Amino acid sequence: MQYPEAETIHLVMDNLSSHTCKSLTDLYDVEFGKEIWDRFTVHYTPTHGSWLNQAEIEIGMFSRQCLGKRRIPDLKVLRRHARAWNRRANRARTKINWNFDRKAARRIWI
Repeated sequence: MQYPEAETIHLVMDNLSSHTCKSLTDLYDVEFGKEIWDRFTVHYTPTHGSWLNQAEIEIGMFSRQCLGKRRIPDLKVLRRHARAWNRRANRARTKINWNFDRKAARRIWI
């Protein structure tokens, strides 16, 4: 195992049908597969819309709101600004209003 001492491992993955506890128990035995799965805290990506698009939106927000057009003199200052921006965003519970779905995509392309 890569992280034998970790109590929990945060795992971000899409909603593919093979991304389940059963996949691990099929690959390993039931006992070991379940032991591995129970250490995961699974964060599934949205079923509608690409999580990569959401990551790009987050990067864009960081670029505009935190960095802007100014020059950051060094890595220490960049880290300080990034942490402050992240704390503000978390306190504000900033979310991406994702409302683009398959039906909307079909209207655009048809």
